[in-house]
Amino acid sequence: MNFKGQIRFLFLFLIFISFNSFGQNTHPLLADDAEAQRKWVDSVYAQMSLDEKIGQLFMVDVFSSASERELNRTRKLIKEHKIGGLIFSKGGPKRQISIHNEFQELSDFPLIIGMDAEWGLSMRLDSTFALPWNMTLGAIKDNKLIESAGAAIGRHSKRMGVHINFAPVVDINTNPNNPIIGNRSFGEEKENVAEKSVAFMKGMHKEGVLSSAKHFPGHGDTDSDSHKTLPTISFSEERIKEVELYPYYDLIREGLSSVMVAHLNVPQLENRENLPSSLSNNIISDLLKDQMGFNGLIFTDALNMKGAADYKTIGEIDLAAFLAGNDILLMSKDVPKAIETITNAYIKGTISEPRLAHSVKKILLAKYKVGLNNYKPVRPGYIYEELKTVRDSALFESLVESSLTLLKNNKAVVPIKNLEKKKIAYVNFGDADGSEFLAQMRKYAKVDWVSATTISGLLNKLEEYNYVVIGFHKPDVNPWAGYKFSPREIEWIHEISRKNTTVLGLFTRPYALTPLPTQNLEGILIGYQNNKIAQQKLAQVIFGGLEAKGLLPVSLGTEYPVGTGFQTKGLNRMSYGKPENVGLNSHKLQKIDSIIEDAIDKEMTPGAQILVARKGKVVYQKNFGYHTYEKNIPVSDTSLYDLASLTKILATLPLIMQQEEEGIVNFDTRLDELLPLFEGSNKGHITLQDMLMHYAGLKAWLPFYVPTIDKVTRKPSTVYYSKTPSADFNTTVAEEMFIRNDMQDTILDIIKESKLESRQKYKYSDLPFYMLKYYLEAYYQTTLHSITQENLYKPLGANYTGYLPLTKFQKEQIVPTENDKLWRGQVVHGYVHDQGAAMQGGIGGHAGLFSTANDVAKMMHVFLYNGAYGGEKFFKEETVGKFNTCYYCEEDVRRGVGFDKPQLQTSGPTCNCVSMSSFGHSGFTGTFAWADPEEEIVYVFLSNRTFPDSNNRKLIREDVRSKIQGVIYDAIDF
Repeated sequence: MNFKGQIRFLFLFLIFISFNSFGQNTHPLLADDAEAQRKWVDSVYAQMSLDEKIGQLFMVDVFSSASERELNRTRKLIKEHKIGGLIFSKGGPKRQISIHNEFQELSDFPLIIGMDAEWGLSMRLDSTFALPWNMTLGAIKDNKLIESAGAAIGRHSKRMGVHINFAPVVDINTNPNNPIIGNRSFGEEKENVAEKSVAFMKGMHKEGVLSSAKHFPGHGDTDSDSHKTLPTISFSEERIKEVELYPYYDLIREGLSSVMVAHLNVPQLENRENLPSSLSNNIISDLLKDQMGFNGLIFTDALNMKGAADYKTIGEIDLAAFLAGNDILLMSKDVPKAIETITNAYIKGTISEPRLAHSVKKILLAKYKVGLNNYKPVRPGYIYEELKTVRDSALFESLVESSLTLLKNNKAVVPIKNLEKKKIAYVNFGDADGSEFLAQMRKYAKVDWVSATTISGLLNKLEEYNYVVIGFHKPDVNPWAGYKFSPREIEWIHEISRKNTTVLGLFTRPYALTPLPTQNLEGILIGYQNNKIAQQKLAQVIFGGLEAKGLLPVSLGTEYPVGTGFQTKGLNRMSYGKPENVGLNSHKLQKIDSIIEDAIDKEMTPGAQILVARKGKVVYQKNFGYHTYEKNIPVSDTSLYDLASLTKILATLPLIMQQEEEGIVNFDTRLDELLPLFEGSNKGHITLQDMLMHYAGLKAWLPFYVPTIDKVTRKPSTVYYSKTPSADFNTTVAEEMFIRNDMQDTILDIIKESKLESRQKYKYSDLPFYMLKYYLEAYYQTTLHSITQENLYKPLGANYTGYLPLTKFQKEQIVPTENDKLWRGQVVHGYVHDQGAAMQGGIGGHAGLFSTANDVAKMMHVFLYNGAYGGEKFFKEETVGKFNTCYYCEEDVRRGVGFDKPQLQTSGPTCNCVSMSSFGHSGFTGTFAWADPEEEIVYVFLSNRTFPDSNNRKLIREDVRSKIQGVIYDAIDF
């Protein structure tokens, strides 16, 4: 054997030894069945011609949106030039799958498929899922979530037949002005970037997708874009190894599949002037392979980028890249020319057989590892559904929640406390939409959107408010989109914050804050992006529905160093999110839609609001149908429904509960103690407990309005009613209908004189709540309307809840309840439906409240969580338990003290699937609210089944409310 032959043999022997020692070194491209993998690699390599071997070095870009002419060029490269892989770019999933399957069939050897899916397939494909950008993820403390993000992208990639995702980006973004990295980086702290990168990589690997760290040796501290020019890294070798290379060491140790080498000028690592790092033997072979010990695949960055393409001629650049140590030449400008150049170099001996074998066999190892030894076409069926799942949405929500960063919090202005004392304004800046942010804030409190054309005009309007929230919203179209404040916005924000308590919500990259004077801002929160979820979640942090958890991943001058972030505690206000994050199944909950849509189609009700919450999080909130069958006004989140008997537990009962724990009343307090009028009557001895448990022998109801109807005309008697208000007729019943003032006393007298049932037994009755209304108003010397507003709804932020809705809201926002032809002779719209409450001027202890499902849920959460909500303590824990107890179960009375409870037998108010500790109430108009402490579920159903005719009992007969409740419990996964 001659000397050259000996050298060749030695090189091949070393390759063999390295392959066989992969298992000991946990080589990143080794499969579990390494011996079978080695045999396959050797067998395939042995079959290949020189052209086929060299072809394996090339990965060509393909647009699934490309024309047939462009695709034909790729077909030719596959058939004639035997290329080894494709990198898919812009297009759509189904088209890509079609092209993928065709091209794999066309190729003699399976093609390895890559994609840039840094934040998901949506980086390149329409109709696919996008996860948050790396800068957002960099703010998250829990790296398990980052691993889950990598796994999600891995699942999507694998489903599309993609074998290698060119991610994670591990550049350390120490330059705020970096034009190409920025949001694509996990931040500027090397340890955080390394930890996030490793977690992200592990997630992808778990799903069987190869990783690729980029852009080696580090593109984070550049001020130019290598797509357009050759950026220079001018730092010392020591600094580069200490900072830029830091993540690579951790990634390599943890099994990094591949590295993408950037086109950078790095004088301290390569002494040849302006030689791109992608063509540098010193940087690739000496540093990356030898010094850092990396033996995975090495990709060039795209060779058609200006940073590399301008250095050498076509073909020569590819050869230089290969000689430098790259394995795969990405997006060559001219593949045939490059292959010809490399072939000639091989023939001349410039490239040795061992050198070629080294790269080709690594490529084949990778192909085996991803299953291309047993290639199967990609299934196109259900592709859109599988690339956008509820699991993905739940993960996205968790990532955003964990990233939100409270940068400044003077005087603990976040979260907002004492809502009853706040008048809140929202002012928006930026050139993107902020409507989700405002809508979400309005679920917590009354928030006015304030704007003006001049700063003086705006400041004048803001004088009415004591808390201003500014939203800065910039387009979320891509990580490179504009993010800066305009000079005018900087000036206006400075003036607003100088004169008002101001909190800024930033929905763009953190660097936007750099030129902004922040000394007068009390609070600064960073949402990082302007998507719908970021807006919703940041609003929830402001109001204490969620905690602020994130840490600033980059520094903003000296005032806000990297890692800044105030951690807040929630105020036990409701949050809003995905069912899966609280153990409910979205798909199963969708059955609710079909049940209520069927009910509307069958005219059981014109429309409805339905809300489901679990563990303090609203996970289902939908509106169905219209206010009436005329279908003029669709039901919305802010449509106001007549709650009917829900008034009992949402107005009267909470006030009694507060009095009980204050010692003003107790369960044994007699009616004649509450209302001396009843002293000596047949009801004076009745206790508060028996009244509220409907075990006092009272009549179910009394038709107070019937005697006021003229027996001849069958219309409201003029003795009792007037069409215009006056001193004697100033209690409003309905539109142009005023009742005589003394009827209030008459109602109480009628109750006093009414007979009791012949024996004590359970009988549901409105009468206790009539009497308690009179008691409470006498005790507090004001109306029940005022008492509930001050004691309950204002502190709750339940600003859509209350009596007399027409005094606060437009009629079009209120849902009508009935076309009352018997008594009022009109459509009951904006006035209480219940006749007795109407005769009391719309303010009854048993009926009269109007509200939304969202507001009702707030009060139900107060009960569910032992009297606490929004930083307020409405009741003690033991008080809720005391009232939510079935004291007379043995007498077959299911009720608690004021609350309805689950049925003791087969029929009753619930689905027979709730816990016995659950409680709630239903209402005549088609309403229902229920809370279950054991499952931490709140369910609210609001409808106007009584419209246009209250005799329509189809909703009750079909048990729609209970059926929906059954669906909720069937949807519990854990």
